[in-house]
Amino acid sequence: MRLDDYIEGLQPDESVQRRQLAEEKSYEVLDYLDDVESGFESAVQGDTLVGATAPSVFVGRSSYPNVSAGILSPVAGGADPEEYATSGEWYQQGLDIDNVLQYRTGLLNSRRSANVNVHDVWDGFVGTQREVAMADRPVDVEIGLSDTPDFDASEYTNPAANAPSGPNASAESAALTENPHVPRYVEKTLEDDDWAAEGAMTYLYRRGFDVYDINRVLSVGALGQADHRRLVPTRWSITAVDDTVGQFLRGKIRDNPSVNRVTVHVNEYMGNRYWVVLAPGSWEYELVEMKAPGSIWNPDPAGDIWMASASEGYEGRSGYVDETAGAYYASRLGVLEHLDSIGRQAKALVLREVSDDYWAPVGVWQVRESVRNAFDTEPGESQSFHGAVREVVDHLPVSLGALRRKSSMVAGVQSDLSEFS
Repeated sequence: MRLDDYIEGLQPDESVQRRQLAEEKSYEVLDYLDDVESGFESAVQGDTLVGATAPSVFVGRSSYPNVSAGILSPVAGGADPEEYATSGEWYQQGLDIDNVLQYRTGLLNSRRSANVNVHDVWDGFVGTQREVAMADRPVDVEIGLSDTPDFDASEYTNPAANAPSGPNASAESAALTENPHVPRYVEKTLEDDDWAAEGAMTYLYRRGFDVYDINRVLSVGALGQADHRRLVPTRWSITAVDDTVGQFLRGKIRDNPSVNRVTVHVNEYMGNRYWVVLAPGSWEYELVEMKAPGSIWNPDPAGDIWMASASEGYEGRSGYVDETAGAYYASRLGVLEHLDSIGRQAKALVLREVSDDYWAPVGVWQVRESVRNAFDTEPGESQSFHGAVREVVDHLPVSLGALRRKSSMVAGVQSDLSEFS
């Protein structure tokens, strides 16, 4: 399909309706918080949370190497625990910001301080947390609490740049009330004390584990050489898995033939629009982010578009990406998975527009899934990479001159002097 026809045929984004929801901040989540608080009160017997089913875990990063180790369990009545675990299913179900905040609000984080060195820790609270993370389905647990949860409504009405989490409560103990089912491939990686974490991660990925599953296992120190097994803060483990799997896929495609045409793929989700331009050539990748005034990371409604970028060439990059952080690795993974699936390599430019409809952060998973699913429909085609960029830029919130100044890949596009004003 010609690129101009492809862009013209994009469905309306219903921005007026979404903007109204953003302005209202959809405070319905606060009503849900009341339900969570009531559900918690009915689930607690004395100082014990009984009948809790934990679909996931959380490891904090404050005070490292003594971190907060948490078990996450929904306490709203009639909740299906599996639906509360972050995964690509949230995208497939079309969850919006409100839905995600409700899921996050409904997860009680029962936590206690723990040292990150856990290679031989399989009892007590941390041992239970590790078994919950390695299981391939939610596990019933009994948690002894030392205080009541902190239900802070302000966290949801004035969300900060970190994805909101549910209420927290200090835990004295935790015990399984059923035997968890641990996949045999996870058991294999755990039993091999000499297996480096990077190799174990790619092993699990090659055997059908998605990055969400691998992240949980890595975060509780169940991967890597025995003496190096440590709790990994959740935010770090998410990026580590995206980066490691991405490097594995880059190695797979590096000898593949190049794509033979320039294609543009577009996807929009939760007030974010993604443009993915693939062009013939050896592997090269760049992410450029454009964050509108009034969005979560650029809160001043009277400010300018905030731009960030990061890139890599054929050999990848050695340093961590600061400006675009986890979004860089998440979007790169989506691109590499697509190229691997078609047996090709390419120059890849990802342009992310963050509108002011994105009023609360939901996590880097939405970046990953939006790029992954950008390739599901027929793309637009252009005669050249430069031609594709020129047509796309008419639909961006910045000029071609501004994009050239921020993007190393777009810098080769010829511009008139007027475009730099």
